[in-house]
Amino acid sequence: MSRIHAFCKASIAPVRAEASDRSEMVTQLVFGELVEITEVADNWLKIHSFMDGYEGWIDSKQIQDLREKEVTRWLDGLVVEHSEFRIVEGPEGKQVLPKGFFRPSDSEEEFRIGKSTYRFLNEEDTKPSSLIDLALSYLNAPYLWGGKTMFGIDCSGFMQQIHRVFNYQLPRDASQQVEIGLEMDFEDREAGDLAFFISESGNIHHVGLLISKDEIIHAHGYVRIDHFGSNGITRKIDGVHSHKLHSIKRL
Repeated sequence: MSRIHAFCKASIAPVRAEASDRSEMVTQLVFGELVEITEVADNWLKIHSFMDGYEGWIDSKQIQDLREKEVTRWLDGLVVEHSEFRIVEGPEGKQVLPKGFFRPSDSEEEFRIGKSTYRFLNEEDTKPSSLIDLALSYLNAPYLWGGKTMFGIDCSGFMQQIHRVFNYQLPRDASQQVEIGLEMDFEDREAGDLAFFISESGNIHHVGLLISKDEIIHAHGYVRIDHFGSNGITRKIDGVHSHKLHSIKRL
C-alpha cells in the first residue's frame, strides 16, 4: 500500500463504522488530525487516529498523504486551536476551520503540512482562561453521535475536545474516559471534575463536566447546563431525571 500516513484536510470529516456513506458515523476527524492508513477498499480508507487511537473508515478525498519525515515534523509542537473559527487559505482555496483543529504552535500567519501551505486570514481569539470557560463556549451546540465540533458533538467528543486545549489527552468514548483520573467521593466533588453515568444495562454511556458542585454541562440533545446531584442529572427545563450517576473523576 503506497499510502500509510495522512492528515485530515477537510474542516470536519466523518469516520464511519463501515466503508459506506450510509454507515454509522462513529467519530470525526478535525483539520490537521494525523492518521495511519491500515486498509483500502475502493475509495475508502480504514484509519487509525494518532490522537486517540480510534479506528474507522473515511472517504479518501478528505485526507492527504504525508511522508515519514513530514509526520514527525507535523507532530512536533502541535497545539489545539481554541478560537471559535479560523479562516485559512490553502491549495483548494478558503476554508473555515472550527475550534478544536490542530496546527503548529508557532504558526502565527501561515503553516505547512506536507506539500500544502495554509495562510490565516483572520485574527486568533484570546485563549479561554479555564476549562469551564471553554466548555461554556459550546452551549447550545447540537448533539451529533460521533461529532466533535460546535456544529454537532456528542458527550465524550465534547469532553475530549475541551480537555485537549489544556493538554489533557482523553480517549474517545465515555467507557474509556472513565478509566482515567482519580475517583472522588460525591461529597468531595468540585467544579472541573468529570462525572460519568450508567445505563440500565450497566454500561457507562454518558459523561459531563461539573461547572459547580450542583451543575453540570453536557451534550444531551444539545450542549446544556443541568442540575447535578447524588442520583445523577436532573434536567432544568422539565425536572426529569435523565442520567444515573456512576462515578466522579478528577484529572
